Amino acid sequence: MSVQSVERALDVLEALAEHGGEAGLSEIAARTGLPYGTIHRLLRTLLARGYVRQESDRRYALGGGLVRLGGIAESMVGVWAQPYLTRMVELSGETANLAVLEGDFVVYVAQVPSPRRLRMFAEVGRRVLPHSTAVGKVLLAGRPASEAVAVFERTGMPRRTPNTITDMPAMLTELGAVRSRGYAMDLGEEELGVHCLAVPVQDGDRVVAAMSVSGPAERIDALNRDHLAERMRKIATDFGHELAPG
Repeated sequence: MSVQSVERALDVLEALAEHGGEAGLSEIAARTGLPYGTIHRLLRTLLARGYVRQESDRRYALGGGLVRLGGIAESMVGVWAQPYLTRMVELSGETANLAVLEGDFVVYVAQVPSPRRLRMFAEVGRRVLPHSTAVGKVLLAGRPASEAVAVFERTGMPRRTPNTITDMPAMLTELGAVRSRGYAMDLGEEELGVHCLAVPVQDGDRVVAAMSVSGPAERIDALNRDHLAERMRKIATDFGHELAPG
C-alpha cells in the first residue's frame, strides 16, 4: 500500500530532475498535476531536510541532501551491475561499463575489465560530456529531443577528436538513429583508436543507465554489431528488471 504524501514528494523531486535539476512552481505543477498548495507544503518539508533549495529567483533546485543519498545509491547500483557487466565481458571479450547521466555529464559508476592484455579503462567516477560517448548518446536518446538540445547548448559540444560530432542537426540525426536501432556507437569520438557500443538500461519506460563494451577500434570493428547489440540488450533488460520498482 502506497503512502500518498511520499509519492507526491517523490513526484516533485522527479519533476525537478526532469527539468535539469531546477524548475519553477508552474513547471512542477505541470509535470506532477498537483495543486499549488500541495506543492508548497511538500517543498517546505524538502527545503527543511536539505533535499531542495530555493534560488534567488524563487525557482527551486535539487539540494545538497541528495548528494549523500545519490553517492550511496550509485555505489549500490555498481555492485548490483557487476554480474551483468561480467556477462558482457564474456560475450564480447572487451571491457564493460555502466554509466548514468548526472546533470549535463555522463558518470561511469561500474566497470568489469577485459581479460585481454590490451584493454580499455574508463575510471569509475569519471565524468565526461555525453555528445562524444556511446553511453551519453544512449542516455540522451532516451530523453525528449528538447532536453537533449538543452544539454548540448549548455555544454557547447566541444571537439574531442577529429571524429567528434559537434553539429547540432547531425547529433539529433544520430540520436534518432540510436533510438531506431537500439544501440549507440562511439567511433573514436572521445578518444582516437577506441571504439564503444552502448545499449540502454530501462526501469520500466525510462532509460536510467547505459551499459557498454569498449576496446581497441580494430577489435570492436571486427564484431558483428547488430548481433552483439541484441545480446547486450538482453543483458541490459535483465539488469533493468532488477532495478525496476516492485
